[in-house]
Amino acid sequence: MCGLVGLWESKISSRDSLHNTIRTMTDSLSHRGPDDGQVFTDAKSGLALGHRRLAVVELSSAGQQPMRSACGRYVLAYNGELYNHLSIRGRLAKEGMAPPWRGMSDTESLLAAMVGWGVHRALEASVGMFAFALWDDANKTLTLGRDRLGEKPLYFGTAKGAFVFASELKAIRCYPGFEGVIDRAALGLYLRHNCIPAPHTIYENLHKLMPGTTVTLRGPHEEVKPAAYWTLADVAERGRQNPFSGTDAQALDRLDSLLGDAVGGQMLADVPLGAFLSGGIDSSSVVALMQSRASQPVRTFTIGVDAASYDEAAEAKKVAAHLGTEHTELYVSPSDAMNVIPRLSVLYDEPFADSSQIPTFLVSQLARAEVTVALSGDGGDELFGGYNRHYWAPKIWRKIGAWPRPLRNAAAALISGLSPDRWDRLLAAGARMRPSLLAQRNAGDKLHKLAEALGARDRADLYTALVSHWKSPTALVGMEGESAVAALFAQPHPEPFEQRLMYLDTMTYLPDDILVKLDRAAMGVSLETRVPMLDHRLVEFAWQLPLHMKIRDGQGKWLLRQLLYRYVPRELVERPKAGFGVPLGDWLRGPLKDWAENLIGERRLVTEGYFDANAVRATWESHLNGRRNHAYRLWDVLMFQAWLEGTAADG
Repeated sequence: MCGLVGLWESKISSRDSLHNTIRTMTDSLSHRGPDDGQVFTDAKSGLALGHRRLAVVELSSAGQQPMRSACGRYVLAYNGELYNHLSIRGRLAKEGMAPPWRGMSDTESLLAAMVGWGVHRALEASVGMFAFALWDDANKTLTLGRDRLGEKPLYFGTAKGAFVFASELKAIRCYPGFEGVIDRAALGLYLRHNCIPAPHTIYENLHKLMPGTTVTLRGPHEEVKPAAYWTLADVAERGRQNPFSGTDAQALDRLDSLLGDAVGGQMLADVPLGAFLSGGIDSSSVVALMQSRASQPVRTFTIGVDAASYDEAAEAKKVAAHLGTEHTELYVSPSDAMNVIPRLSVLYDEPFADSSQIPTFLVSQLARAEVTVALSGDGGDELFGGYNRHYWAPKIWRKIGAWPRPLRNAAAALISGLSPDRWDRLLAAGARMRPSLLAQRNAGDKLHKLAEALGARDRADLYTALVSHWKSPTALVGMEGESAVAALFAQPHPEPFEQRLMYLDTMTYLPDDILVKLDRAAMGVSLETRVPMLDHRLVEFAWQLPLHMKIRDGQGKWLLRQLLYRYVPRELVERPKAGFGVPLGDWLRGPLKDWAENLIGERRLVTEGYFDANAVRATWESHLNGRRNHAYRLWDVLMFQAWLEGTAADG
C-alpha cells in the first residue's frame, strides 16, 4: 500500500524546479508510505512521478518505485497489491515474456505484464486493488488506471495549465499556484450523499478516475477519455444470461471455495497481518476463513462504544473466542472521538461525513500498533443484499407504489406527526409485538426516513430518498450536481428491484463512501487494508446467484450466513443489523456541542457564504431541543466546516 503523485507540465520547468515540486507533492503523502519515497523526472517532457512506499511484499530496495521496466521504456508508480502476481510471473515465463527479475515485488510483476501484454490485458489478468501511473518514455504517453471496484483512489485534473494527479488531494494542493476553487454543485451532492460521488471532487477542474477504467494521454492538455476494462454492468448482464443453476448446497460450496481462496490470497505478506472483527456476518466470515487457513491465531481488532445500543464489542469477543483468534479490543469514549475529530479534515482531504469514520480510524490505529496489514469484511452487504433497504424498499414499493401520491403523502404526514423519540417510546412499550423492521437502533428515525420516501414518484426517486441526508441540498447551498442515480436508473439494470438496489449501492455507495472511509482511515496510520469480498471473481459469482440465495425469509445475506454457520454457531452472530456507528446525536447535544456551535455559528455561516445560515441554525436548534435527531445532516455541515477551516489553515 502506497501513495503516488505526478504532474505533466506544458511549460517546461528546469530540472531542479520539476524535481523540487514533485518532491514536495510526494512528501505530503508520507503517511501512505513511511518506508521510502522516490521520484522520477523527465525534464525534457515536463513529466514527473513520485511515490511513497509502505513495504509489504519484497521489503528490499528491489521494490522501490517509481520503477523502470527491464527494457528501460516504461516507468510505473503504483499503489496497491497484486495478489496473483506469482501466477502472472509463471504465465509470462511460459510465453517467453519474463524479464530478468530483480526481486519478488508485485510491482515488478505488474510492470512486466504491462510490457508483455499491454495495459488492458495485464489488468484483466490481475487480481488485486490498485491505482497506477505508467509513463511510456518512447511514445511520451501517460496512462492512469484504477482497480475494478474502486478500492484505491486516484484524483486527476488541471492546475495552472499542468495535468496533475495523486492518491489524495493534499498532494495536488501542493502544486504551486493551485487555486482550489470549491465546486458548489459538488457541495450539493455531498449534502445529499454525505460524500462526494465520483467523478466529482470538492474542487473545480479536479476529478476522480472511475473504478475499472484507464485513461491514456499524449500530452498534458489532451482531453481525458476514460476507457473501461471491466464494468459491473457487463458482470450483471453475464450473470443474467448465465445464472447459477445449482442447489443451495452447491452454491454454498462454491462460495466457501471462492471466498476462501480470496482470503488465502490476501494473507500473503512479508509483514505482520490481522483483521478487523465487528462480530457481524461479513467480518466474522472473513476471520473464520483466515483462521481456518492459518497455522497460528489470527490477530483480530474490535472497537467498542461506551453506549449500550451501539456496542458490538462483546459479540465480537465471543466470535473471537470461538475461532481462537488473538483478540484486542478498545472502548471509545466521547473524549476519544474529540481527539480524532481535528484530524478528520486532514485524513479525508475533502468533505466526508460518514460518522463511522471515527471508529474506523480508531480500529485502524489500534491494529497498526501490532500489524501492518488488516483484512476487512466490507463488500458483503452490496453483494448479498445486506442493507435494510435491499429488502424493505421493494416490499414497501410493491405495497404503496400504486397508491395515489396524495394518499402516500397523507400516510407520510401521519408518521411524521410523532417525533422519532416518541416513536421509540411507543415501540419500546410494545416491543413484543413490533415487526423486525423496527427491532433495531433508531427505529423512530428510520420511520421518519420512510415517511420522506413515501412521496417518491418512482423507484429511482425512492432510492434517492432512502440514501439522501438533506432532502433538498439546493435549498441549502443553491445548487446540486447531476446525480449518478438518475443516469444509472436510465440504463438497463438487473431485476428484480432488490438486485437493482444492490447494483446501485455497488456502483455508488461502496466506492464513494465505504471504500473511501476505509482507505483514508487506514492509510492515515500507515496501515494497509484488504477487502476479500471484492475479489472480482467472487463479485462475478454473486451476480450469477438467484435472488432467493441472497434474500430469504425477509433477511439478507442468506448464503453468506450459511457459510458462516459452518464455522461459527448461529446464536453468536444473529442479531439486528446495526452498522459501525457512534451515538453521534447524543454527543452533539453533549460533549461535542461547543465544538459544533463554533463551526456553525450564525455569523460564521453568513460570512463564509456556503450555506443558508437560517436553515442550518433551525436544524441545529431542532436537534438540540430533541424534536428530531438531525445528527447526520448536521454532521455533513460540520465536516465541511471543519475541512474548510483545516484547508484554510494549511493555506
